[in-house]
Amino acid sequence: MTTQEQEIVDGETAIADDIAVPEAPQSMPGLLGRKIGMTTIYDEEGHSSAVTMVEVGPCIVTQVKTEQRDGYQAVQVGFMRAKKVNMPMRGHFERANGSYRHLQEFKVSDLGEYEVGQEIRANVFSEGDAIKVTGTSKGKGFQGGVKRHGFAGGPKTHGQSDRHRAPGSVGAGTFPGRVWPGTRMAGHMGDRRVTTRGLEVAGVDAGQNYILVKGAVPGARNSLVRIEKQG
Repeated sequence: MTTQEQEIVDGETAIADDIAVPEAPQSMPGLLGRKIGMTTIYDEEGHSSAVTMVEVGPCIVTQVKTEQRDGYQAVQVGFMRAKKVNMPMRGHFERANGSYRHLQEFKVSDLGEYEVGQEIRANVFSEGDAIKVTGTSKGKGFQGGVKRHGFAGGPKTHGQSDRHRAPGSVGAGTFPGRVWPGTRMAGHMGDRRVTTRGLEVAGVDAGQNYILVKGAVPGARNSLVRIEKQG
């Protein structure tokens, strides 16, 4: 694989993309990526769309799981290089051309397309693909009912001087005589595993190894996301 060459054009630096992109396995249902941030793109008619840029891989195949040995067939991929790993993981990564911070599995239908150490890039996806994205939502800490659940709060007049953002009643006294588990109230908000379905790939750049996703994607900038195709 060659590196990117830089050329000076009209006083500016342009990147000549001569990266040899390996062919994408047809049965690969998704990849791991890193959320870069949001931007805006425009179509030929000038209509704007909000998109999220995601760096997709490159993911390296670290293990191929078979029906005979593991009871199911899947491909384990690694994403983002790790500086330090313990001895057991060092042995696990021995044939994978490096150590990786994140490991996840994807079930595949054809194991013949994969081998340990294989690199899989963004060309797994195509423009127009329907996808779902799983990530960890932004942590908001301890929040009240108004911010956490959208409560309206109490009345602003008629002597209610300190109930503007109060949650109100949480249950009757006679029955059940306690607060039901799961009652919405103040508490820890965010920092949970979230999956957003029905998203669409707006663009793919296999050379730079990123995709554009229409709409918002769970998580903060630089957070790990799992992108999978939807049938």
